[in-house]
Amino acid sequence: MKNIAIFASGSGSNFQAIVDAVESKELQAHIRLLVCDKKEAYVIERAKKHDIPSFVFTASDYVNKQEFEEAILKELQANEVELIILAGYMRLIGKTLLESYSQKIVNIHPSLLPQFPGKDAIGQALEAEVQQTGVTVHYVDEGMDTGPIIAQQEISIAANETKESLQEKIHALEHVLYPKTIKTII
Repeated sequence: MKNIAIFASGSGSNFQAIVDAVESKELQAHIRLLVCDKKEAYVIERAKKHDIPSFVFTASDYVNKQEFEEAILKELQANEVELIILAGYMRLIGKTLLESYSQKIVNIHPSLLPQFPGKDAIGQALEAEVQQTGVTVHYVDEGMDTGPIIAQQEISIAANETKESLQEKIHALEHVLYPKTIKTII
């Protein structure tokens, strides 16, 4: 079984979907660590409920990205992490982690990349008035949502779709697609 770390910055709904898949034995992995950059994020509570250790940091406590990524790297190595799963981690991964975990960092994005990379992909899709959007799971590289695509699944956007209703549909799809895709790469 692979040792994984999950990086998250918010409520942790994708974190929870992965935890559930591991606990149900659908996903054969050990979640060794949560890495979180927001001390108030609800995902920390989710990790506590499942006895998953957390490394929580504040970027401004460090001189630069390299310094906090070196601190993260020490935690990953101490926990023998083999694969990093980004689940709503709202920071670009820097050179330190990319070099140490080349092709071993996976992200989920709420669009059919290369369409609508970056923040607010759901809002971007609605503004563009496209009829389809979806979810992409991809490896992380130095670009913004530019790494090799592992899996994609599309959904239709209804004529009367709101940002909230589309976000709900996207999250439901993410919670199924992400654990299923992780299973294929571990």
